Amino acid sequence: MFRNTAGLSHRYDLGGDQPLVGRTAPDFRFDDGTRLGDLLHQGQGIALDFTTGRNLQDAAERWKDRIRYAPGPVGNDLGCGAALIRPDGVIAWAEGYDTDTDGFQHAATRWFGAPLR
Repeated sequence: MFRNTAGLSHRYDLGGDQPLVGRTAPDFRFDDGTRLGDLLHQGQGIALDFTTGRNLQDAAERWKDRIRYAPGPVGNDLGCGAALIRPDGVIAWAEGYDTDTDGFQHAATRWFGAPLR
């Protein structure tokens, strides 16, 4: 039996219908050359926002001491408009391009505690 020890074939049941949730995040590469792996070195969560309107910016600001906001286009967003990545690289929440900030706020509170304000 094949076992992927890198965790890429594992999926944690974190709830929700988005198929990326519970999986290890791919190493998204932003147009400026920054990779998701580079952002995770600080040990914070990452709020990825691939939407052109920066739909998560205001919501993510409320967790700025625990979650780093990372906007911008990437080479392949896998049909995802936004995602919340835990410090261990697992996708805690993801949405399409019509981003639901209520869903983001619920996931951020679950994984990172109450917001600042």
